[in-house]
Amino acid sequence: MGSLSVEGGHQLSGSVVVSGAKNSALKLMAASLLAEGRTVLTNVPRIADVFTMIEVLRHVGVSVDFVGDVMEIDVPGQLRSEAPYELVHRMRASVNVLRPLLARQGHARVAMPGGCNIGSRPLDLHEEALQHLKTVIGREVTIFCPND
Repeated sequence: MGSLSVEGGHQLSGSVVVSGAKNSALKLMAASLLAEGRTVLTNVPRIADVFTMIEVLRHVGVSVDFVGDVMEIDVPGQLRSEAPYELVHRMRASVNVLRPLLARQGHARVAMPGGCNIGSRPLDLHEEALQHLKTVIGREVTIFCPND
């Protein structure tokens, strides 16, 4: 990574282009599953995790166009309720599609995510939220592991 040195006593001018935040973009992409119809996201970074999430969205039945930094997501009335291990294991953020799918479909099956290179990060907060949701909706809610 380069560095930027600023000396005092001189006026600064110019502009800096700041790319979109990966973690925000991935959550917004997953949240688009909540509403049928078209969602447009701008300033989306063109990185591997974003392209993996596009594959996850397409697998559940969503149309995604990504040109430059603008992403158009078109969600149909019916979605598939499963995000398979083959896609999910590549990225931790893919677990974010679980709750929107559950909200839309009434059930969902998403493999345990992968992609974490900084060590073990449990999904206990997701599991807690799902157990609370189970109490509210009166249905069984599970996260499955690929060996199930």
